[in-house]
Amino acid sequence: MISNQILQSTIEGLKSIARVELCVMDTDGKAVAVTADEMEKCGRPAAEFARSPADSQEIQGYQYFKIFDEQQLEYILIAGGIGEDVYMVGKMVAFQIQNLLVAYKERFDKDNFIKNLLLDNLLLVDIYSRAKKLHIQTDVKRVALIIETDNAKDSNVLETMRTYFGSNSKDFVTAVDENNVIVVKDLSESDSAKEIDRAASGVAAFLEKENYRNVRIAYGTTIGEIKDVSRSYKEARMALDVGKIFFEERDVIAYSELGIGRLIYQLPIPLCKMFIKEIFDGKSPDDFDEETLTTINKFFENSLNVSETSRQLFIHRNTLVYRLDKLQKSTGLDLRVFEDAITFKIALMVVKYMKYMESFEY
Repeated sequence: MISNQILQSTIEGLKSIARVELCVMDTDGKAVAVTADEMEKCGRPAAEFARSPADSQEIQGYQYFKIFDEQQLEYILIAGGIGEDVYMVGKMVAFQIQNLLVAYKERFDKDNFIKNLLLDNLLLVDIYSRAKKLHIQTDVKRVALIIETDNAKDSNVLETMRTYFGSNSKDFVTAVDENNVIVVKDLSESDSAKEIDRAASGVAAFLEKENYRNVRIAYGTTIGEIKDVSRSYKEARMALDVGKIFFEERDVIAYSELGIGRLIYQLPIPLCKMFIKEIFDGKSPDDFDEETLTTINKFFENSLNVSETSRQLFIHRNTLVYRLDKLQKSTGLDLRVFEDAITFKIALMVVKYMKYMESFEY
């Protein structure tokens, strides 16, 4: 079904070209789109015309036309104006709306197919048979992207993204819930992870320019068969969630970049609590003072390099060594030893994950 807004825009555009007043009514004679208010009075004759066997008819100086959707009467078009060309213009407008019905129905069918594909609601045999009927290639490279903004529940986000990607039938823009927009992007054989990241960053910049707030985009791995689209989508969804926990400073995150965060995200909370208790004897690693936490994070950023860390912190090397020794006494972990550093880093990530999950409980 075409939206009333699209119909209104269409007939206004055609009126400006043909100089003919137009009105689209449903089969009950209710105005759907109109260029002249007085044409709304044609409701009763439009309803009577809908029940008649004629496909077109002149009634009280107006030309009436029937518009069908697969032999089902969908709309009544009314054309009015001065001149002998009103009938011809009316026929052309009816033909245009008829084509719009076909185009929007095809887009709806494709959109419905992609939604079911993303949600794993199709059997393997149905995926390929329906793709063939809808003229969708099955063996090209694609990747699923999830787009989230603070304005996600605003339906305009979906239409904004459809406008952004244009009429390219190879890219599919849809939504399976009210929180996110999903793009199944068609890729060329030469497209690499850098190109995908650049495209995602371009989308983020565009949305921010359009005043959408806190844009976050996540994408899965590249797939080569249409049956694997749902896998790329699930990866993108995980990347979106994990990115909020461990990569909050980034607006674009790939599933392939999640690293150990992906494993931690799948751990049960009781196991995480047990791990922290065993390592820190019931204490939490984020209970350390700000100076200690800054030292720890900077030490990890510099790959356990004492000299570089002390330089970036603007402290003497011996001061850094003193802080690390102090930390070792309180935790039993020496961050200068690789295994202890790994344990501490994982512990920090586990605590961050637990705090994030606990925030949903309140």
